[in-house]
Formats: sequence, C-alpha cells, structure tokens
Amino acid sequence: MVTDKESQICIVTVTGKDKVGIIANLSIAMSKANINIVDVNQKIMEDYFVMTMACDMAKATINMEQIQKRLDRIAKNMSLNITFQHEKIFKMMHRI
Repeated sequence: MVTDKESQICIVTVTGKDKVGIIANLSIAMSKANINIVDVNQKIMEDYFVMTMACDMAKATINMEQIQKRLDRIAKNMSLNITFQHEKIFKMMHRI
C-alpha cells in the first residue's frame, strides 16, 4: 500500500470530441514514463469525451514538465484539451 509520503498524485483532465485511442494514447505515455494510473473516471456526453485520471508520479522516470510536453503533443495530435496538475492544486481549484 502506498502512503501519502510515498505517493505523488497528479490529476490529468481530458476533454474533447470522442474518438478511438484517447485512453490508449494516455496510458502508453504514462507507462513509458513509469507513471502509475491509480484511478480513472470517464464519460461520453453525446459526442464529447470527459475524463479525469489520477496518476502516481512517485516512481516516474521523467519530471512533470516532461510529461506535460508529451501530453501536449497527444492533445495537439488528437484535438483534445489535456491539463496536468498536482493533486493539491486540483483540489484547491475544485473545492466548494
């Protein structure tokens, strides 16, 4: 079991027109960087894809800036909006 001190959770949010390969491309990028996907929540609303993904960066082989660049390339290639931020920032931005 991973404790808070060991984990470095980041949140990926993805929105855009639904198409084949979105989750696959993100999963491959995370796997290549040794980033563990710990939770995924995804919905299709009409033709619109909406997903949040929690990832543990504790054993990542690249830093947050480098994974952000990879995610930016995926976003551009697939016409998506992808954000990547530390869990603490995500929670502060989305608290009621």
